[in-house]
Amino acid sequence: MLKIPCPWCGERDQSEFSYGGQAHIVRPPDPDALDDEQWGDYLFFRDNPKGLHREQWVHSGGCRRWFNAVRDTVTYRIHAVYRPGEDAPEVDA
Repeated sequence: MLKIPCPWCGERDQSEFSYGGQAHIVRPPDPDALDDEQWGDYLFFRDNPKGLHREQWVHSGGCRRWFNAVRDTVTYRIHAVYRPGEDAPEVDA
């Protein structure tokens, strides 16, 4: 089982968490100005890297707070976690 370190509660089993998708997605400043293709790209297209990926998680079975994690998509190892609003830490693969 994957162990995920919550920034507020500490390390817990993955069953207490829910995945929230890619972190740091910036909402378009003027959504009404986007055409259908641009809007579709914003809504549906996300990075899918082999290696380090910045993700959002929520501790749904604990404190219910959102946080970001840097996770390796090959090994599933979580390299770092950080709170929303904090800069993503630099990590080595």
